[in-house]
Amino acid sequence: MTIPFFIGITARPMKFLDEAKIYVRSGDGGKGSVSFRREKFIDMGGPDGGNGGRGGDIIVEALSALNTLIDYRYQQHFKAKKGEIGHGANRSGVGADDMVLKVPVGTVILADDKETVLADMTTEGQRVVLLKGGRGGMGNAHFKSSTNRAPKYSQPGEEGQEMWIWLRLKLFSDAGLLGLPNAGKSTFLAAVSRAKPKIADYPFTTLTPQLGVVYVDDHEFVLADIPGLIEGAHEGVGLGLKFLAHVERCGVLLHLVDGTLEDVADAYRTIRGEIKQYSKVLAAKEELVALNKCDALTPDVIKKKCAALKRVSKKKIYPISAAAGTGVKDVLRAMWKVVEEKREE
Repeated sequence: MTIPFFIGITARPMKFLDEAKIYVRSGDGGKGSVSFRREKFIDMGGPDGGNGGRGGDIIVEALSALNTLIDYRYQQHFKAKKGEIGHGANRSGVGADDMVLKVPVGTVILADDKETVLADMTTEGQRVVLLKGGRGGMGNAHFKSSTNRAPKYSQPGEEGQEMWIWLRLKLFSDAGLLGLPNAGKSTFLAAVSRAKPKIADYPFTTLTPQLGVVYVDDHEFVLADIPGLIEGAHEGVGLGLKFLAHVERCGVLLHLVDGTLEDVADAYRTIRGEIKQYSKVLAAKEELVALNKCDALTPDVIKKKCAALKRVSKKKIYPISAAAGTGVKDVLRAMWKVVEEKREE
């Protein structure tokens, strides 16, 4: 019996990387040529050295087909090629090809200081010339004049530019999930979309952001499950700092609070405190609040905890169970209403 060669092979999941530091350098210009016309019956031909070719540019292009910066973990140096040198008979050197770096839509390009924004790649097919290639040097034919009939010199090519940059990916989604670790965000995403995040009953199950397309009443929007935040996240404690960036582009935030916690109000305050200290813009985004895991609570306890959350948040509280599906549709409809308004804006 012949055994198929693919039995026993399992596909590895794609690794997620949302930040990378790389070195880029545009190409040097080609050197101009020093040449003189040499033909039969012409003993003293004039200068005919051509110009050097232009060095390649460094270009960044955004593609929606990409969703990670993992390729830039294994290669950190990118150098465009030099322009070709000039030739005799007034032939210019060929310009070098540009080097195009492909990044996911949503990538922000930062200078080495990690603060100066050089470009924000927000649309499919967007291209930004990050560094221009060096100009080619002039050949000796360019320097011919009435007083200098036979120049014996040319220009060297202009040097390319170089710099270290940071690539930082901020996921694009219409809505984002917030909450402490184990608040039920992954369960919620799995229940309302076809995304398959890892789900378990311990903190930090989600180590990378997950995206899912949500369908409700013939409408659809993209929902992001962000890893759980803990106190001190805005300072980089736990998994928080690098993942808070992913909810900056969301139109609405769904704040899930674990209903089985003793103090649900304190859980809500912890997350809101981290968001406010991280970004005033993020803190100002519209927020919906849901008390999750209500299938494990009695009606009296649900009522009591919803009241506690309402006092601290000053918002309507949605009692839900992501695992059982209770109340989920009402939350999705409320989210879609905000998403629709943000899209129109």
